[in-house]
Amino acid sequence: MKIKSILIPISAAVFFSGCAHEFNQVYKSQDYAYKYEFAKECFANGKYAQAISLLQELVTIQKGTDNAEESLYMLAMAQYCDRDYEGAAMTFKKYRQSYPKGIYAETASFYIGESLYMSTPEPRLDQTQTVNALSAFQEYLDIYPEARLKDTAQKRLFELQDKLITKELYSARLYYNLGTYFGNCTSGGSNYEACIITAQNAINDYPYNSKREEFALLIMKSKFELAEQSVEEKKLDRYRDAEDECYGFINEYPESENKQLAEKYIKSCKKYTKE
Repeated sequence: MKIKSILIPISAAVFFSGCAHEFNQVYKSQDYAYKYEFAKECFANGKYAQAISLLQELVTIQKGTDNAEESLYMLAMAQYCDRDYEGAAMTFKKYRQSYPKGIYAETASFYIGESLYMSTPEPRLDQTQTVNALSAFQEYLDIYPEARLKDTAQKRLFELQDKLITKELYSARLYYNLGTYFGNCTSGGSNYEACIITAQNAINDYPYNSKREEFALLIMKSKFELAEQSVEEKKLDRYRDAEDECYGFINEYPESENKQLAEKYIKSCKKYTKE
């Protein structure tokens, strides 16, 4: 049994060593037709890193030949499958620019967005890539309104938009939680005002988003806190504004679990607005 257990890893090492030797021979070869077929075989067998190494050379050498289009598309797909999403997005874009009416043009257009989608960060981080992915999918649907991957593209649009909304919600919450930190409500300008602006912009930009009530709640709470901490000459106007916001919240979300909080705020506001 021990002999067998030793032979297995030795055999595997010899096998992989042989594969590596074969790849090195192909890589150094000047027989580009053979190199191209070998790259296709690597791709088909899931050896994407090897396929990429060969295809990066071949896309330049084969420019203008019958294999040029397929080489470029295969390179992009190999990068995507190898999880080099940013590299894949760039190569798919290059394919679409080079072959706008090519046989893979529609699929490449989709995978520009898909590659960007796969490289988008979590909502707390910079969302430039998310915006780029949104634009790519929208462009795909504009160019191919009856595309084969239309449903997936539309689903991605909703997911990416939700990520941007979540980013805005995190920002609004942060401003609210910071409160008067690094901002003085009594001298104009505060984190509460920043929270209100951020939340209102999110509601305006994404009127049908699923987090609309959360934004509305932050606006209501911020307006009340802003009134509470204002100088005397600003209190009345700000309490009136906060009171109106509370009524608006109750009207829009009559079943909200935060309805009692809105009613509590209204009672506090009326101490000033009724005087």
